[in-house]
Amino acid sequence: MLSNASLISCNFSKTFPSSSLKTKTSKPRNSLHLQPQNLKPTTLLPKTNSGSSTFRIHNNKASIFFPLVQQKGRLQICRSAKKGQNPEDPVLSDVDSLKTEAGKGGNVGDWSDWTTSILLFVLWGALLYYVFNLAPNQTPSRDVYFLKKLSNLKGDDGFRMNQVLVALWYIMGLWPLVYSNLLLPTGRSSKSNVAAWPFIVLSLFGGVYALLPYFVLWKPPPPPVEESELSKWPLNFLESKLTAGISLAAGLGIFVCTGLANGGDWKEFFQYFRESRFIHVTCLDFTLLSAFAPFWVYNDMTARKWFDKGSWLLPLSLVPFVGPALYILLRPPLSTLPASLSSTPSEPK
Repeated sequence: MLSNASLISCNFSKTFPSSSLKTKTSKPRNSLHLQPQNLKPTTLLPKTNSGSSTFRIHNNKASIFFPLVQQKGRLQICRSAKKGQNPEDPVLSDVDSLKTEAGKGGNVGDWSDWTTSILLFVLWGALLYYVFNLAPNQTPSRDVYFLKKLSNLKGDDGFRMNQVLVALWYIMGLWPLVYSNLLLPTGRSSKSNVAAWPFIVLSLFGGVYALLPYFVLWKPPPPPVEESELSKWPLNFLESKLTAGISLAAGLGIFVCTGLANGGDWKEFFQYFRESRFIHVTCLDFTLLSAFAPFWVYNDMTARKWFDKGSWLLPLSLVPFVGPALYILLRPPLSTLPASLSSTPSEPK
């Protein structure tokens, strides 16, 4: 390396203005002058921070610049390699290896993201095909009647609604609130211009069938959260422990009522599941929302840098609705982690 390198040293004297230079031409250009006190081992590492050493490659040349700022002067040391330099030079090989490794890492990450998005898109398409073509639809008129009764659009006519079906209807109304807590703000996408809130609003009517397109388009990490956002809608509502507590209490109450249902209600519900498209598709919706929730719990947990303390909640998040709702109640607020979202990327899907 020393045989192929040239050292150019430019010293600015403290007694002369910065515009004036002293140059010595009595020494040959390619000569190397080293003083014993300056012979110190140094390690050249590429960094990206401002004020640090950087590599620049132009036409098989590697130049390393070390800016050293003194009181009124500046010392700049430039080492340049000739075109015929040995390609096995340690500096060049380090630069090439770093570029190669960075390229490989980016390609693998991009390929993984695309594969996950394609699989989720195929799942979404298969679900829609199943819902409209393969799901049982033996009682369409009864499905319309059930929808009116559950939506309070039909008065009391003496018909007793199935207790399990009523519980399923109410719990499906709480799922969008849980996913709002998990997707806003830690589930937002910084690498695409796709907002999460339109899909969350649509999930009030379409459930997981409306959320899956966002899962396909989601590109982590989430954008940073400003402190001013925490005091505005909807984050002030979603980050409230009161909201989390009410959601968990409501979910527990619904599950208790479902567990208290008698055997006749369960037998009738399973018959509805085999005959009714509305009930069949709703049960499938509930199952998929429960299956996707643990991933978004993990994503939110890592974004808040709470994995070390809250990892015990991950197995509990497998419990439908209650597990994610319990995590939302116990997780740390964003106000105590002002820089968490700006520095921690989420895991790939």
